This record gives sequence, structure tokens and C-alpha cells, in this order.
Amino acid sequence: MAPKIILYTNHICPWAHRAHIALKELGLQYEEVIIDLDTPREPWYLEVNPRGLVPTISYNGTIIPESGIVAQLLADAHPSHLLPPSNTEAGAIKRAQIAFFADTFTSKLLPLVFGAHRASDADLPAATEAIVEAIEKNNIEGLLYPAGSGSGPFFQGAEKLTQAEVLTGSFLLRLLSLHKPEYGLFAPELPALLEKRVPKFLQWAKAVVAQESVNFIWDEEKVGNRTAAKFKPKN
Repeated sequence: MAPKIILYTNHICPWAHRAHIALKELGLQYEEVIIDLDTPREPWYLEVNPRGLVPTISYNGTIIPESGIVAQLLADAHPSHLLPPSNTEAGAIKRAQIAFFADTFTSKLLPLVFGAHRASDADLPAATEAIVEAIEKNNIEGLLYPAGSGSGPFFQGAEKLTQAEVLTGSFLLRLLSLHKPEYGLFAPELPALLEKRVPKFLQWAKAVVAQESVNFIWDEEKVGNRTAAKFKPKN
């Protein structure tokens, strides 16, 4: 029997976007409730999630908050190509590898991404350079495609998206788009730097953002303009 799923979300939030990727990739039906992030949370939503954040999911009446936990719930409750079961040694190891990759991406790369958004025009080239350096320094390419990987484009050469892409895809969309002059959130040379110094990372990112499950709620112009207005308001 299909679960009753209610997703409390907002399409502009990269964290909430993770839940959309997982649900789409798993082919699950759900009811969507959009939470306005520009106004104080309404009392009814604070009863659902006292933190007032998105995403939150109601799964057969059980409330689960936080994007990584929501994605984990969905992958565990609906076994698929995203994540192997943990009741075998190989499955447990693959889960650990995906978790470490996602943690590295989130803790080592994302702070620099958000730092670039806040950088002045004069500091933007150095802030963008720091992102590329972090990909190199933390061996992101090696974690993506270790020795013995398959020939597919996704994590460890998988032919289909994995949980690694569920947890990173929304941020890759932003990384590959928001260098454009109309947004000014990364230096315009970012694509060339990625191509020259971390080509496997760039190839992976392009493959990920091309997937319908990753891009079906993506509105580049809306996200780009909103992010620019937030971090770099015009005087």
C-alpha cells in the first residue's frame, strides 16, 4: 500500500530540494504544501515543525524534519538504486562511503560556496578560487570515482543516481548556474577553473543536473535573482 506523504517545502530552498529529488527518483506520490519563507511561520506550521524550517515530511502521519533525515527515511522505506540495504557488509560499506562523501561535500565545500555569495566584487575571484581548491584539497574526485568504480557517470560509477546525488544535486545546480554576470554570486571564470582543474567533478555535476529528478522544480532565474538580492543587494 502506497504511503500517504505530505511534503512541507519551498522550491527555492536547496535543502528542501533534496526531498523533491528523492521523491521523484523513487516515483512516490505526495501532497505538497508550500511554506512562505519570507514571512514569520504561521502557528499551524510551528506545530508541525517547531523550528519552522523546510523540508518537513508527514509519512503516514509521522512527522520527520530535516532534509538529510527525510532523504534517509525515504531511501530506507523504499529500497532502490539510491541506497543499498545495510544488512550486508557490502551494503553497509557503500552506505558509509556515501555518507562520508555527502558530509565532505556539505562541511568542506558548501561553507565556501555561501562565502562566495557574501564576498565583495573585489574578493569574489579569491572566494571562487577557494571553492576549486577545496574540491582538490578534499579529494572530491577521488571520493566520487575511487579505484574499481563502474563506468557510469554517478557516484562510484553508478548508472543511476545514488543518495550521494540526492544530497548534493540542488547545490550543484547553483554551482553551475550562479556564476553568470546577472547574478554575480561566483566569479565568471568558475566553469573554466572547474574544467581545467577538476574535470571529473565537473563532468559528474553536469550529469547530475541534467536528470529530471534533480531539475524538475528548478527555476534558475528566480533562485539566482533571489539569492543575489539576499547576499548582494543593490545600493
